[in-house]
Amino acid sequence: MTAKSSISLPNKIAIGIIIATVVVVIGIVALINTKDTATQAAPTEAAEVVRADSHRLSAAEDEKAVLVEFLDFECESCLAAYPFIEDLSNKYEGELTIVSRYFPLAGHPNSMNAALAVEAAAQQGKFEDMYHRMFETQKEWSHSAESRAATFRGYAEDLGLDLAAYDDAVADPATAARIEQDKQDGTTLGVSGTPTFFLDGKLIEPSSLEEFEQLVKDAIAK
Repeated sequence: MTAKSSISLPNKIAIGIIIATVVVVIGIVALINTKDTATQAAPTEAAEVVRADSHRLSAAEDEKAVLVEFLDFECESCLAAYPFIEDLSNKYEGELTIVSRYFPLAGHPNSMNAALAVEAAAQQGKFEDMYHRMFETQKEWSHSAESRAATFRGYAEDLGLDLAAYDDAVADPATAARIEQDKQDGTTLGVSGTPTFFLDGKLIEPSSLEEFEQLVKDAIAK
């Protein structure tokens, strides 16, 4: 014979009310959190694939196509793509403009430090130099929980930058805001990982380097 419940009917009703109340409260909290997240993620202006202040690795005189890369300097896949992007820049110089935009990932402990260093160098006209230095040395400094800011400052010194101005730029909230603007644009445009490429304003996801280059050729030929 099955044992009868020892909880009285009034108690059962009381427990039921408590459970229902908890469910409602959880639902309200979840809704508030969702709205807060949406509000925080909402861009203050329309996202753009390329902005007037976006950094150009190459600016074609007879521009026929624009390739934009959202990248993270600590990303191994970005490092793998680096020589290919350099090759495209050389092959299609004068016709293909290549734009680099920051997209530091939270899982990479020094990605933001690297972006700050590159942007600080850019303020002294040395964006491309620091961009190259980051990828050339990535294996030496990446994937460490320890801050590599001092290492990046050493790169700035090697490049002959004004270190006082460099330090000021790294510490300036406006520098971080400049990086975050790139990331916000990318997030709004659907970027979730790196590298992510846009060709003439459209997201491309080629399955091979050959397909990638053919897409560039076709864009130039239009």
